[in-house]
Amino acid sequence: MAKEISPQRKEHDEIASNRLLGLAGEFYDQFIDEIVPNVSLPSRTKANIEYSEDSDVWVYGDRETERSAKTVKGAFQLLKTSHVIDFLVNNHLGQNRGSTLRELYYISENWDIAKFREQPESDRLIEDLEIISGLQREYFHMRPEEDGATMFGPIRLREETKRGDRVIHCQEDIGESGYQIPFNVENIEFLDTDAKFIIAIETGGMYARLIENGFDERNDAILVHLKGQPARSTRRIIKRMNEEMNLPVVVFTDGDPWSYRIFASVAYGAIKSAHLSEYMATPGAQFIGVQPSDIVEYELSTDKLTDKDVAALRSELTDPRFESDYWKEQISLQLEINKKAEQQAFAGKGLDFVTDKYLPERLTELGIL
Repeated sequence: MAKEISPQRKEHDEIASNRLLGLAGEFYDQFIDEIVPNVSLPSRTKANIEYSEDSDVWVYGDRETERSAKTVKGAFQLLKTSHVIDFLVNNHLGQNRGSTLRELYYISENWDIAKFREQPESDRLIEDLEIISGLQREYFHMRPEEDGATMFGPIRLREETKRGDRVIHCQEDIGESGYQIPFNVENIEFLDTDAKFIIAIETGGMYARLIENGFDERNDAILVHLKGQPARSTRRIIKRMNEEMNLPVVVFTDGDPWSYRIFASVAYGAIKSAHLSEYMATPGAQFIGVQPSDIVEYELSTDKLTDKDVAALRSELTDPRFESDYWKEQISLQLEINKKAEQQAFAGKGLDFVTDKYLPERLTELGIL
């Protein structure tokens, strides 16, 4: 027997339905007024992100692109948009169902000339609807394809599921793999915590090392496994815990340009999803390392930078998210030494080095401990 939908979920569904139908209504009104149907969207490029003084995150600027039925390509795009709106309103929201992005691509096979040629096309259209509606795709009951990340630490929460509400303590009620973060973290209510801060960790190996060494217990920390480039739900739950539980956030990654972008997506927002930065980014998040200066100071085992690494670092020097003196100094140093290092390189100093010396010292420098 299906669980009754909560009042909050009903409210979210109604908001999503009204905004999607509002867009379809705009297309209809344009037809009636003999205006070629069109919709404007922000340009999703690095050149079009700017700092928001209101939210302290990076968002899209004023540059726009237009989708218009003046061209055959534009007309097909608006046709596909209308089909997706119809599907989301009548199937997802109307019947309390959900689909993955991959499933949506295959569902369109039944839409004749409106079907998608490849999945990236349908993925982009869902992103367009997020931008236009001002809502996260979770409001449309769209699920990600990948598994969620996990977290481990002294926090108790209530999760709304189809089988009823579950109260979970993320140390006492789970195994060492951690609490699996659901795709829609708006269904979570934080009850209480003994934590003093959150540490978001890029790699599974380092996440497991901190759990095995009891870092969460000794330091009253919530460990969040970013699992590489973090999923939207991971970034959202970090932001919610930061704001609602007043917990500072630090990010611990490998020491390479791609990992710095992982930090940037947590702290400043990702270029691809800058329209959601106010929901996803945690502007107060601080970077622990691995810093290029750590590579020099601790003489860590390293690999030589590749040509792609060098190009990425130079690109970051012109990225507005890395415009601080700190990042310019660290990136310039990395280009000078021409080296990168993984988190696991600290194991060369002993299995307890990272939890007994490196992290406590860096957390003290950052004012967390």
